[in-house]
Amino acid sequence: MEDTIFGRIARGEIPADIVFEDDRCVAFRDIAPQAPTHLLVIPRQPIDRLSRAAEADEPLLGHLLRVAARAARDAGLTDFRLVVNDGADAGQTVFHLHIHVLGGRALAWPPG
Repeated sequence: MEDTIFGRIARGEIPADIVFEDDRCVAFRDIAPQAPTHLLVIPRQPIDRLSRAAEADEPLLGHLLRVAARAARDAGLTDFRLVVNDGADAGQTVFHLHIHVLGGRALAWPPG
């Protein structure tokens, strides 16, 4: 997997507005928010896309979801949406697995 901006954020090489971090992941504010609250949750381990995660990554994937919910709650959200884009045609632009946490306004469906 090639290095990405998210990998550099996870390693602390690029500053970010971090709202949570532990030894497995980092959550931070998106620099181009699509909702009043727009956070990103990324694993420190480089996984380029969800469909390429290994069975051994299952505990990490569950942890990412729990951290996303915690970050949403800590941001004051009671209703929120989690989005994972998998591949370019799905809208993924950074090939380092990330979960978008969106909220703070009514979100339409279908999304795109």
